[in-house]
Amino acid sequence: MASDLKAMYSKLVKDTYPDTLTIRLGDEELVYEKRAWNIEGEQKGLRYGENPDQPAALYALRNGSLTAGGIAWRTPANALVSALTEAQMIQAGKHPGKTNLTDVDNAANILQYLSEKPAVAILKHNNPCGAAWSDGGVADALDKAFWCDRIAAFGGAVVTNHPFTVDAAKIVAASYFEVVAAPSFEEGSIEILKSRKNLRIMELPGLADLKRMTESSFLDIKSLSDGGLVIQKSFVDRILTNDDFLPAETTTKEGLQVAARKPTADELTDLRFAWAVEAGVTSNSVIFVRDGVTCAIGTGEQDRVGCVEIAVHKAYTKYADTLAFRELGLTLYELKLKAADDKAFAAKLEDIEARTSEARGGLRGSRLVSDGFFPFRDGVDVAAAEGVTAIAQPGGSLRDAEVIMACNEAKPQIGMVFTAQRSFKH
Repeated sequence: MASDLKAMYSKLVKDTYPDTLTIRLGDEELVYEKRAWNIEGEQKGLRYGENPDQPAALYALRNGSLTAGGIAWRTPANALVSALTEAQMIQAGKHPGKTNLTDVDNAANILQYLSEKPAVAILKHNNPCGAAWSDGGVADALDKAFWCDRIAAFGGAVVTNHPFTVDAAKIVAASYFEVVAAPSFEEGSIEILKSRKNLRIMELPGLADLKRMTESSFLDIKSLSDGGLVIQKSFVDRILTNDDFLPAETTTKEGLQVAARKPTADELTDLRFAWAVEAGVTSNSVIFVRDGVTCAIGTGEQDRVGCVEIAVHKAYTKYADTLAFRELGLTLYELKLKAADDKAFAAKLEDIEARTSEARGGLRGSRLVSDGFFPFRDGVDVAAAEGVTAIAQPGGSLRDAEVIMACNEAKPQIGMVFTAQRSFKH
């Protein structure tokens, strides 16, 4: 019976969806074509949808474009993940299901705003568990993104905007990942990656030219459970340079002018990096970053302060786990089990927990972005207690003045800027 249960995760669920899909908006028509690949001599579409009992199909836009609203809409020429070919699927593994492709797609959604240097995003369940960019190259960015959350990265998708190197391949081969996607692969890297026979290896040249995507939008379609649809223009990040942030300032009901400290150039660069990652995070969300690396990502919460608190909790847990894993070869959970019965391990656990507390879970000196405004000052106060130095948030709350004053009252004073844009993703 157990073997039967395991088999469902590798079994291909045949779909009966048509070969073409047409969407007509007024007089304009978009024609999509169902994708399949010749894998091991057999035509195969998506393995399955979000779950093994959900048949699914991938469609790529083949003909048509929109002109509505004077917006630059994406055309078939912009296809990336949906245009994946057999040649680009260097190793199919169990061949991709829906979640594998949507993880790569959302990574590209993030990386389109990080074209200045080598960047890596590790996606899991369509959320980044770690992201980094680095002048030191892909391997350095991958290593930093991985250690942001080693636990969540297990079984994730690694996506980069630069050629995948041998050193990066060694990092992947030493752990368990489902997917690696890059614009190209350095000589010798593919052989290393293929040591993981179930790893899906995708060569997507368009990942090297993602910046062009920032200049256009796509038709974002949300299906309702009653069969209805909501359509919208896709999100486009307006923060493409440090100068695109706005000063955090407002006027109180009493006419008092309140303004926050302007973040330093390094702080602004970190905030811009974090705001780019934010484009791919489920709301409500906050992200802590430091030196171009995510420290903690709080996702999908209903209240903003709770999101900050959960991100803080995650940071402490992952920081302690990193110490335990690097120093003792044990996960934090394994160390706690051993500490329950062994005084020596109990002492090691106490030491790791003390160092984690002293470092504030790696959050001391970090910067924070929030995808929505702070409705109260509590979220800022929680972040300030962990040593955050600068914050970016949309602004526009009735309590902006209180939030700014929370930054000004922090010691040392926290810098703040407004994005003048919300980044909700549902």
